[in-house]
Amino acid sequence: MGNSNEDRSIEQLKEQYEKLNRRKIQTETQLATANAQLEELLQEAESEFGTSDVAELKKKLAKMEDENSKNRREYQTLLDKIEADLAAIEKANSDSPSTEAAPDE
Repeated sequence: MGNSNEDRSIEQLKEQYEKLNRRKIQTETQLATANAQLEELLQEAESEFGTSDVAELKKKLAKMEDENSKNRREYQTLLDKIEADLAAIEKANSDSPSTEAAPDE
């Protein structure tokens, strides 16, 4: 016959096993969920960008960022030109003599 310390140790071991088994099941579930999400994201990338390869996606992102910077610079240049043209028109209008007619009496 075993003493109560051994029985308690076996019970503790069983409890520890059950805790570890629950953690294993939770981890497996989380892994399955993560894999499903990854697969979904890969399919979205493939559908939207024509590839799910990370290196290719990085190249596409760099190209998109370059195009965005170029478009932003062009837009800024256009706005600066419009602002300069408006300033020139305002200056021309303020330099010309007043063309207000005197009220008829």
